[in-house]
Amino acid sequence: MKLLFKLQSLKLLWTLKPPKRTFHGHPRLLSSDVYSQYESVRQGKQEIPKYFNFASDVLDKWSEIEKAGKRPPNPALWWVNGKGEEVKWSFEELGFLSRKVANVLTKECGLQKGDRLILILPRIPEWWLVKVACMRAGIVIIPGTSQLSAKDILYRLQASKATCIVTTDKLAPAVDSVASQCQLLKTKLMVSKGSREGWLNFTELYQNQSADHSCIKTRIQDPMIIFFTSGTTGFPKMTQHSQGSLGLRPLLSERYWLDLTPSDMIWNTADTGWILTSIASFFDPWIFGSCVFVHNLPQTDSAVILNTLCRFPIDTLVGAPTLFRMLVQNDLSKYKFMNLKYCKSGGEPLNPEVMEQWKSQTGLDIHEVYGQTETGIICSVFGGMKIKPGSMGKAAPLYDVQIIDKNANILPPGQPGEIAIRSKPIRPLGFFSEYLDNPKKTAESERGDFYVTGDRGTVDEEGYFQFIGRDDDIIISSGYRIGPFEVENALIEHPAVVESAVVSSPDSLRGEVVKAFVVLSPTFSSTDQNSLIRDLQDHVKKTTAPYKYPRKVEFVKELPKTVTGKIKRNELRDKEWGRI
Repeated sequence: MKLLFKLQSLKLLWTLKPPKRTFHGHPRLLSSDVYSQYESVRQGKQEIPKYFNFASDVLDKWSEIEKAGKRPPNPALWWVNGKGEEVKWSFEELGFLSRKVANVLTKECGLQKGDRLILILPRIPEWWLVKVACMRAGIVIIPGTSQLSAKDILYRLQASKATCIVTTDKLAPAVDSVASQCQLLKTKLMVSKGSREGWLNFTELYQNQSADHSCIKTRIQDPMIIFFTSGTTGFPKMTQHSQGSLGLRPLLSERYWLDLTPSDMIWNTADTGWILTSIASFFDPWIFGSCVFVHNLPQTDSAVILNTLCRFPIDTLVGAPTLFRMLVQNDLSKYKFMNLKYCKSGGEPLNPEVMEQWKSQTGLDIHEVYGQTETGIICSVFGGMKIKPGSMGKAAPLYDVQIIDKNANILPPGQPGEIAIRSKPIRPLGFFSEYLDNPKKTAESERGDFYVTGDRGTVDEEGYFQFIGRDDDIIISSGYRIGPFEVENALIEHPAVVESAVVSSPDSLRGEVVKAFVVLSPTFSSTDQNSLIRDLQDHVKKTTAPYKYPRKVEFVKELPKTVTGKIKRNELRDKEWGRI
């Protein structure tokens, strides 16, 4: 799918940008900075460039500004693990090291422009290095969460036709258990101090490589990154983004959800497998030359998070609503945050009462953000904007967001419908290119002149959007998107399960959780139910990513179905949420 951006298109879309604001009270950035270099494009005086590469056009430019002494002495990346270890890299150091890694990928692994690499690493500095290196070499990145099972990895390797995988020694055995079924997989890189047969040691290779590497020239529509995103039926879809959709959009969108400068530091707690980390811990902060703070966070611990906010000069905190629900359960008067000014919540709606508790104890507002893997940020409560509890803000720049009906007619304020973004005649910069190898799903995502998000909502007279719920069966728990098919598919492999239906169920901490309605095999009807529930939960954790397991299980004699035999999940879901 080609992305066509013309001068008139940009002028039309630019009417959507938010009003000018004052950011943090900081002066405007220097006229020579990366953001300012695209001012003429933002004003519609110049065409969007034909070629763009985030590594050379953004990161290397910040390195030059840094070397010229025109950037504050703030790291580009600051990583800690909570055990006394830390890494601080300037943009110059990030460039130097990522060029070495680019040489590892091209010379040692034989990867070429357009090849695909699966990247499954926790929150460690190497995740950022490999990602930048792939951009330098034109290699397509496929991030994955470290919670993936061997079955999940097998599916991703086969579906993506990836020729290389980078992971840790913890996941290496899972990869080896399925590698024989992946004929295109040629190279396995392990980030570890040890060694393993059949694997190249990433650390040893990159430390001994030359840093002499020329960044490849990439077109704005060239593929850059593929995210696997859950759907209501079938396995996760491959959502492909281009060089321009994630890397260039922030340059042309004012500060559409992050109010950052080179003096600022942002901490996003999302998993490395999700698009939010690519946006909030990579592209958007580095557009403005800000410092990306990373804590290894093997587990989400509220005490660790609160103490980290007290010890480090973090300006902006980004997390799922679950994070803030956890934090307000603590006595926040015991903590004095060093520098925190802005809090962003995204992934699912945040309870207004949590916002009130956080505000009353910290004096800080929580700004909601709404987006999708396919589109990046769609709506946001911008800095300086009036906050309406329960609202996810206004449409982000470059997007014409509307509420539409089943016939793609725009609905008036206050009337519920589907949240959609105008995609014709101009496909906005920021959109995914396609669902890879799935033209049917790509076509189904559009209705009339709109891309349909699959979410229902309303908009008021002032342009504030409010989320009502999914229009399909997707479950969003603690910011994780979970498709019912994936859980049901895991459950049916257990001998006790005849069939099952998985829906969302309300939860005070996570917003919603996975609940499974299970029809048991007669041979298990007399088994202790509590023991069987634990067994089913453990089975799902081992079969697929652990975050997908059903936290609630209910045994039923039969499932409600249509006359054609389809399970009526909507009926079960409505019952769970008290709508029946």
